[in-house]
Amino acid sequence: MKERKKFSHLSYRAAALISIMGIAVFFPLPFSVIWAILFIVIGWFWIIKPYIRIEKILNIFVEGYSLSPKEAAESISLSPAARRMFEQFRVILNPSQLFDINKRQAQYLALQNQINPHFLYNTLESIRSEAMMAGLDGVADMTESLASFFRYTITKVENLVSVEEELQNCETYFSIQQYRFGSRLQLTIQCEPEDKDDIYRFRIPKLTMQPILENSIIHGTELKVGPGHLTIHLSRTGKRLMIRISDDGLGMDEGMLISINEKLGKSSLSIANTKQEATGGFALVNVNNRIRLLFGDEYGLQVFSVQGVGTDVEISLPTIGSDREVENWEILG
Repeated sequence: MKERKKFSHLSYRAAALISIMGIAVFFPLPFSVIWAILFIVIGWFWIIKPYIRIEKILNIFVEGYSLSPKEAAESISLSPAARRMFEQFRVILNPSQLFDINKRQAQYLALQNQINPHFLYNTLESIRSEAMMAGLDGVADMTESLASFFRYTITKVENLVSVEEELQNCETYFSIQQYRFGSRLQLTIQCEPEDKDDIYRFRIPKLTMQPILENSIIHGTELKVGPGHLTIHLSRTGKRLMIRISDDGLGMDEGMLISINEKLGKSSLSIANTKQEATGGFALVNVNNRIRLLFGDEYGLQVFSVQGVGTDVEISLPTIGSDREVENWEILG
């Protein structure tokens, strides 16, 4: 009897073991799929996503931008070592220090270009007087325009000016160019009458429009066969001042357009170097960088062009009436 009970007990245990093994054999594939999914999810949130976030923030620092509040909040969730690394980056890429460096460089370049300007003005005035005495009224007028242009461009290059002053300088520059091109070149300034008084009082960086106008003449209409027309259109949209400088010149191909807009999209803290000057777009990059340094990266330049039709350069600026309204007004000196 005992042996029979023992055999029955063993048979029960064997049956149970076989049953369990059957279940184990039946479930390995679903379990493997579940574990694989869990592994992928854990890997995404613990490894891949933090890596992507670190790479994104590193790219921001490499390009010279400071972190936005959202990006700063994201950096909090990084590892302690990564946070220490970004703190070191913040020290190295301190915006106020970079602004000071840029300001000093601008001041140095301005002083370098101010080699005895009074001597230059006096010389131009002497040439003008001699031209008038000789009856060369065209030469006298051109010399006077050139003296006015130099007075505007050489002195206090880091300050803001009114839109009206900048437009007057554009007209002075254009009058000089007309002695070269004659009636083949025409300039039109457009502004909505109801907004004109306000727009003309807004403050913008000195030499914002004139370098773009010069660029349009040299690279657009100068090489065009026949007459060329340039337009400066001013408008306001909410709290933005929009300036569009257009020409009906040669335009540019898609590759060059993409290259220039890529330069304009780069960090406001980068300084145009000799490579940029050699590869084109130096004037555009220079104006764009100065605007972004003063007002932030949401403002600046964008270029639109169709080969054989012409080019539009759109300038976006804040509508400010005082230097103190500039986001980084301290770099104005």
